[in-house]
Amino acid sequence: MQHISKFMESHIEIEEDTVRRKTLELCEAITRQPQFESIRRRVESFMADAAAQEQYQSLSEKGRSLHERQHQGLPLDGSEVAAFDSARASFLRNPVAKGFLDAQEEMHGVRQEVEQYVTKTFELGRVPTQEDLENCACGEGCGCHH
Repeated sequence: MQHISKFMESHIEIEEDTVRRKTLELCEAITRQPQFESIRRRVESFMADAAAQEQYQSLSEKGRSLHERQHQGLPLDGSEVAAFDSARASFLRNPVAKGFLDAQEEMHGVRQEVEQYVTKTFELGRVPTQEDLENCACGEGCGCHH
């Protein structure tokens, strides 16, 4: 029985090494995409801009507060909503901030696509085809939807 256990452990390690190697290859492919360097530059620009970061933090806190109050069924004051909208508009006029948000959205899209394929692979027990991904009827939250 111990021999079987050792065999299974070594077999799992080999498979994990293969998955790890292929995952690293995927990461390498992602970094070679033309838009990858642009994404990195926009994120780095944002990380070097303390004012944009502070503006982002403030906007996030205001948005979170409004969301929590709305979720609790509390009325939202029109002036608070207007102040949030104004702060958001100001933030989006900042090219460094806007570039950061766009970069985040692009990164999210790549992650979502990778997740969609991996999720479907586990669901189907095989590599999904484009048709499998297009004809998903499992509902939101499964990783199939954008």
